[in-house]
Amino acid sequence: MKEELKNKFAIIGSGSFATAVAKILNGNDIPLHWFVRNQHIIDHLKKYGHNPAYLRSASFKADLLHLSINLVETIQQAEYIIFAFPSAYTEEVLGVLPKNIFEGKKIISAIKGIVPRNNLLMNDFLKNEFDFDVNDYYTIMGPCHAEEVASEKLSYLTFTGLHDKTTQWIADQFKNHYINTVINDDVYGVQFAAILKNIYALGSGIAHGLEYGDNFLSVLIANAADEMAGFLRKVGIRNIEVGVHKEPIPGVQLLKKSFRKSANYAASVYMGDLLVTCYSMYSRNRTFGNMIGKGFSVKAAQLELNMVAEGYNASKSFFNINKEVGADMPIANTVYKILWEDVPPDIAFEQLENELI
Repeated sequence: MKEELKNKFAIIGSGSFATAVAKILNGNDIPLHWFVRNQHIIDHLKKYGHNPAYLRSASFKADLLHLSINLVETIQQAEYIIFAFPSAYTEEVLGVLPKNIFEGKKIISAIKGIVPRNNLLMNDFLKNEFDFDVNDYYTIMGPCHAEEVASEKLSYLTFTGLHDKTTQWIADQFKNHYINTVINDDVYGVQFAAILKNIYALGSGIAHGLEYGDNFLSVLIANAADEMAGFLRKVGIRNIEVGVHKEPIPGVQLLKKSFRKSANYAASVYMGDLLVTCYSMYSRNRTFGNMIGKGFSVKAAQLELNMVAEGYNASKSFFNINKEVGADMPIANTVYKILWEDVPPDIAFEQLENELI
């Protein structure tokens, strides 16, 4: 790694969560190379210090932003590359890049979705397409709605990677008075959980649109949590047992500070993100599902939302993944049938009622 690139950050994406991530680093006085596809947004950021399309209330120190519409150039300027774009656009965004573009880089994924064509997590896609080593792959996960970052309401971010010291260093760059950070090493588990919670949030939204009450919604989400844990256990993910925590690695003081308790299934990155995505008014997946429950077609809901609901494509991808895994997933299957097989929501949920406990 050339010395001038060491510890430098770049971000790919300009949507709401990309803007939130950029705000955190910018507020911590960390210079940022930022790939933005729209020149109008770049000009506006330079002149007025905020993104005109997303999180307009988030202000930036423009002198710390290096904005570009050249993706290759942006990647070349940094060691740590943050992905913050919808998973459905992965091949469109990355497919034009040279195969050696990520050599010597570390990738930090803020993507909570599956690359649709082959139903791959981002690290597996990078391995297939760029021969990228999972040891240089990290994730940023919530629960952390971009809108609350913009208003600087206390939020928790979990950073995941296979090297604890590097993961902790990355987390430290984001920590401030309104962002608390946690680290763990469950690279596959946190990604699967983040994807599944979007599917379940669609289900929660559909239930709300069908005018089920809070009592039913609590049962639905509790069952979704159990369903998620069952899938994770089936694919060999750790951190499932609630109330049981592993000890920090002996002699590593860094982990004693960062883990507090180790992140089991009850922690924010698993259960917490599920809850907020199912309940929050900021959840685009819940909003999308609510429109489906009220009778919108998928196309009409997409046009009305005007943002990507990651759970829509994920519901199909997970249905296909689970053909191999064989986990019991009645809620995820119900969402899939409504969105992809045109089963009427009211009929699908009447059938689901008998599956819940």
